[in-house]
Amino acid sequence: MVGNITFTMLKPDAVEANNIGPILAKINQAGFRIVAMKYLKLSKDTAGKFYEVHKERPFYGELVDYMSSGPIVAAVLQKDNAVADFRTLIGATDPSKAEEGTIRKLFAKSIAANAVHGSDSDENAAIEANFYFSQIERF
Repeated sequence: MVGNITFTMLKPDAVEANNIGPILAKINQAGFRIVAMKYLKLSKDTAGKFYEVHKERPFYGELVDYMSSGPIVAAVLQKDNAVADFRTLIGATDPSKAEEGTIRKLFAKSIAANAVHGSDSDENAAIEANFYFSQIERF
């Protein structure tokens, strides 16, 4: 399955702005198949574990606080070349630098409140998907 899945989270800002439907529509229109999805609110502990790779960075505490501030939508997406294609679809982290029509250009509020998370490698896609979903939760 490596190479044909990626992991995404619709972040608290996107959920609060009622952008779940429009963002999922863009994902479907881009040819991704949703193979697992959950709507949940992360505890600070869970958010901290997910973002543990950033623990030594100065923004870690703010990131954990933000990601546990409201509900998120976690999903595993399937498509050939999933990671690279999804990174193109979501656009640059800074929405002011994102290409027109990308998810972050359309829905992000700022660099910090950038609407969606997307895996940055096939390896991380598998790790992140496994963090949120068991195999029996994938279709």
